[in-house]
Amino acid sequence: MNFLRAKLLDGFRKIFYEYSLFVYICSMSARNETPFDKKSFRGKIHNIIFEANTFWGKTFDIALLILIVISILVLFLESVESYNIVYYRLFYYIEWVVTILFTIEYIARLYAVKRPIKYVTSFYGVIDLLATLPAYLEFFITGSHFFLILRVMRLLRIFRIFKLVRFLDERNTLTYSIRNSWPKISYFLFFLLLTVCVIGTLMYLIEGGHPSSGFKNIPVSIYWCIVTMTTVGYGDISPITPLGQFLASAIMILGYSIIAVPTGIVSAEITKHRRNQPMQSEVCQNCAEENHLPDAKHCHQCGHILQD
Repeated sequence: MNFLRAKLLDGFRKIFYEYSLFVYICSMSARNETPFDKKSFRGKIHNIIFEANTFWGKTFDIALLILIVISILVLFLESVESYNIVYYRLFYYIEWVVTILFTIEYIARLYAVKRPIKYVTSFYGVIDLLATLPAYLEFFITGSHFFLILRVMRLLRIFRIFKLVRFLDERNTLTYSIRNSWPKISYFLFFLLLTVCVIGTLMYLIEGGHPSSGFKNIPVSIYWCIVTMTTVGYGDISPITPLGQFLASAIMILGYSIIAVPTGIVSAEITKHRRNQPMQSEVCQNCAEENHLPDAKHCHQCGHILQD
């Protein structure tokens, strides 16, 4: 078993090395700023995989979505013991067929763009890699195939496939708003962490001396404070003394106002970013970036010329 595992590990190392070399060579050969010839093999692959405005492109994307849904359903059913005992072999074969197809698709996406490293580090590139990797990691880490649930994130492509540009615009607005709000939210979370530590310590000082109290130490008191302030309230720990109950009541009321703060920050950024400008669904051949403005001639990410 150890010998087989060592052989598999050595094989994966060689594949990783060749893959890294392939990405490097493709990236170095991407200096030419002219788009692919649509009639070339690479151009046809790009149009089928990345574009949804052609018959074969839409067919490919719909087939991809069906495979994703099948894979997710198999993953769900596999966790049900009664189904897994009866249909284990079927689930196993379906999962590996889908994984191999996704692996081929991922390699084809790297081949179809001029700068594969741009695609690899993009949002969809990371999701595509994480959607395939857990199946291979199962050889080394038991149970890692359940991380294949990340494939559900690939269903986000449905908005581009069916030309739901309005939803794409809303997605971009939300992404922009969260990114711009993050410094404010980070400061708020840091302040909240300090507040939780102070109140948790204070609750320990009030309740810790009582023999039947659940506040046995400061970490447990901080845990209780987080659960109470977020209005979850498991009820496994509760204050006994009148002063502790008064402080708990204040924390519960404070929790409602705390929930509203990050919501207000993000809402303000969304309002600021609102615009009535439509987008086009064309994908850049160089870095696989999408959602360009309708009159754009160059990619807003890498500056590459877009197709006519």
